[in-house]
Amino acid sequence: MKLVIVESPKKAKTIEKYLGSDFRVKASGGHVCDLPAKSLGIDVNNNFKPEYVINEDKQRTIDSLKADVARAKEVYLATDPDREGEAISWHLATVLGIPDTACRIEFHEISKKAITNALASPRHIDMNLVNAQQARRVLDRLVGYKISPVLNRKIKSGLSAGRVQSAALRMLVDREREIRNFVPQEYWTWQAQFAFGRSKIKGNFEEINGKKHRIGSKEEMDSMLAKASGKPCIVDTVKTAVRKSFPQPPFTTSTLQQDATSKFNLSAPQVMQIAQQLYEGVEIDGDHVALVTYIRTDSVRVSTDAVFMARDYIKNNFGGDYLPASPNSYKTSSNAQDAHEAIRPISLERTPQSLAGKLGKQMLSVYKLIFDRFVASQMTPAQYNTLDIRVGIQADEESNYGFHTKGRALKFAGFTAVYNDVKPAEDEEGDISTPVKEGDEVTRVSDKTEQKYTKPPQRYSESSLIKAMEENGIGRPSTYASIISVLSKRDYTGKEGKYMTATPLGEQVVDEMNKNFQDILDLHFTANMEKSLDDIGEGKRQWQDLIAEFYPGFMEHVYAAYKDNKPSDKKPDEVTDIRCDKCGAFMVIKEGRNGKFLACPNYPSCKNTKSLGQKVVGTCPKCGRNVLEKTSKSGKTFYGCEGYPQCDFASWDIPAPYFCPECKATMKQVKLRNTLKYKCTKCNHSEVVGTDK
Repeated sequence: MKLVIVESPKKAKTIEKYLGSDFRVKASGGHVCDLPAKSLGIDVNNNFKPEYVINEDKQRTIDSLKADVARAKEVYLATDPDREGEAISWHLATVLGIPDTACRIEFHEISKKAITNALASPRHIDMNLVNAQQARRVLDRLVGYKISPVLNRKIKSGLSAGRVQSAALRMLVDREREIRNFVPQEYWTWQAQFAFGRSKIKGNFEEINGKKHRIGSKEEMDSMLAKASGKPCIVDTVKTAVRKSFPQPPFTTSTLQQDATSKFNLSAPQVMQIAQQLYEGVEIDGDHVALVTYIRTDSVRVSTDAVFMARDYIKNNFGGDYLPASPNSYKTSSNAQDAHEAIRPISLERTPQSLAGKLGKQMLSVYKLIFDRFVASQMTPAQYNTLDIRVGIQADEESNYGFHTKGRALKFAGFTAVYNDVKPAEDEEGDISTPVKEGDEVTRVSDKTEQKYTKPPQRYSESSLIKAMEENGIGRPSTYASIISVLSKRDYTGKEGKYMTATPLGEQVVDEMNKNFQDILDLHFTANMEKSLDDIGEGKRQWQDLIAEFYPGFMEHVYAAYKDNKPSDKKPDEVTDIRCDKCGAFMVIKEGRNGKFLACPNYPSCKNTKSLGQKVVGTCPKCGRNVLEKTSKSGKTFYGCEGYPQCDFASWDIPAPYFCPECKATMKQVKLRNTLKYKCTKCNHSEVVGTDK
């Protein structure tokens, strides 16, 4: 018997059908070893040697795998093809006593061809990748164990800090304060209607003498209207052109999360949960089938086989005009690891239409997103006929007011035919008529002016935060969703519709860390650390050297923080995320003769008070609103959606933000020491979603 060990039971089920009866496929269920939960687990005086222990919930798995290894003629470690997967293989080899042979296999899609090729070329465990993971884990443990007590001492108990999520939190806090401190500025828009013969066109004022200009006040607006009154209006330019719109590259982890969260109202963790199922395999017509390639990637590269698969599909389904003369290629970001292909379908024979009714609605939507994006990436550009008419009003000798009328019409669908589902006829061309020509005089028959005010920057949505994290080098594809999840679970962030907010607690944490741990919050520092981890993974430096450079200076800040963070004699008021409706300040919790209540912190200048509202404990898996801690008529605590009665979700347990992927029941939050898990209330499915890092 030959044994293949993977991480996920679902993946094991998918792979087993491709292998003969001589193979057995077992799952480790993810990490089997980690640093101890009750102690630092790092010998800082012995070159930062980590102490690994078998996870409490994995002992039975290890015992079972040991028995399988003892019976097997050959053992293959087929954990995920990334740093974490390499470390899991290393731990498995160590704990199970697997010899240091070429036992590691790697594949980026779960197909018979990929698995057969992987088995034909096993390799040794890549200790460079293992060491990169060790460096990350040690860094995260040091930061979490050393900073968290400072926060607990100064703010309140139960708080924690993390190397990467603290930088992400800082981005949210900075944006929140930028919005709060924003001072709107007045401006005016001006739309004029011009007549020529029986025709009319509308033009928007954009510039003076060719330079962009914003009208800043009513006085300026009135002056410009007066100057333009009765002056001739001449068509200065009529520009027509054919513009091309090029397809986007296939998805990376980041761009998939960005697109899916914005289009389907899903959270980033929900998107990754669905994508993971598509990668590991789903039941289709009684068969367990994997549908997409590996989902944790920062590369837009695809294999040669995949390119020609796409080109055949395009030619057969859209025709030769939609197929470029040579394959489209895309440049991967300079700070990407580029270890894996972009996310794409394994086979284009499994179209979204063919899977309708066989996949859940959300899963089918995400699969169609991946399918369409990949096909479109290898198609010709769309073409548009464009028009730009400038009408000039010579207001005085020095000022010519420019009004622009712009239009666009589809000439050739190109890659957009994928998204429109119906391609245009071969001879169909979009057209924009040009009713006027240069030099024509037209008549200004009406004006529409409107007072407006500049708006503050938009809060981050999950989609835009992931994009900003990627652009700033914060985190990696495998961590974006978990960072957002952890920030929410720790009540450092909240939600207003689809937008993320930094809570008062989140602002307090950032302020406290800013006093002594500015490096941890610094985006450049965090990005450079990620680059250093990449260098370790490529064998360019030793992981202990990175920790040795970081640790002494970090500990100086820790000691300084303990000196600065003596508990005050008076316990500080707990700040809430509820704004005072009289002065706008965040209200605080006070305690009076009749119990706790909300009060404005600006007392006595503002004496506003309110009754204490309900505590937000999580995100509703049904609609995405906040879940509140409530009390039943019998006095028992339960958790319900703030959107009641529109949303009737309720649970006796604090819920996870999504339903169980196995049985669709409610998942509950379970805290075991420093580990946060989601556990199904119906079946045995569980997931580790956060640790002390």
